[in-house]
Amino acid sequence: MAANLATLRSKVELALAGRVAAPFTYRDRHALETVSSGIAEIDSLAGGLPRGALTEIFGPACSGRTSLLLSALAARTAHAEACALIDGCDAFDPHSAEAAGVELKQLLWVRCRNIDQTLRATDLLLQGGGFGFIALDLSDVRAEVLRHVPLDAWFRFRRAVEDTPTILVVLEPESNAKTCASLVLRMEAEPARWSTTLETHAAEICRYPSSWLFDGLGIRAELLRSRMQSSAPNGFQKHFDSAGRSEIFETNAMRDYLSIARIEPTLK
Repeated sequence: MAANLATLRSKVELALAGRVAAPFTYRDRHALETVSSGIAEIDSLAGGLPRGALTEIFGPACSGRTSLLLSALAARTAHAEACALIDGCDAFDPHSAEAAGVELKQLLWVRCRNIDQTLRATDLLLQGGGFGFIALDLSDVRAEVLRHVPLDAWFRFRRAVEDTPTILVVLEPESNAKTCASLVLRMEAEPARWSTTLETHAAEICRYPSSWLFDGLGIRAELLRSRMQSSAPNGFQKHFDSAGRSEIFETNAMRDYLSIARIEPTLK
């Protein structure tokens, strides 16, 4: 069997000689510049956000997608990069973003009413260029609508961003870009923790004896796929396999849902 495969491979290489160099070389695994997502543990897990590639972040509501998006926007606008947010359901809250550290003067907010407008706006921004970070937020779009997005749309986005300094991030309730994404992260939320015994809030408890106070929320991010080798000079150099490798970390978001604190990596 091995001999037959070797013979077949030699025939294919000979037939493509002069037209395709090294046809069996995996071309998608090349060095990409990566930048910080704004969360050190995400950077350690995934190697940062790659430029010139499509990154897919998906998960259910309250799974930390928006917090990760705001952290990334804050990090990029802090470096004076021009950023764009294509808002698929007009759900972006600029006041929350500003509180999270996003410099709104560096952000173009494109408010869309339906999936067709959203895809057209993304095409225009990618073709126009000039943005260091483009986020396509489809988090609040119904999953059945996203399943009907043509696969060629994801391929088109991937090709448009290749060999450019742009970071393209897509946020969705479930994975749809599939192999078009060079980096895929799945977000999940643990059950919220509630408490009635916090000493620092004794006055509130006495005033509302039947109330429960929010004590924290666990957020998990899993690396499902990464087809890149980081070449960034920021300490995130790391090589990732594309087949089945996953890592999980846990984080506690205490009271303020925009902040992420006490993050402890956990490998599984």
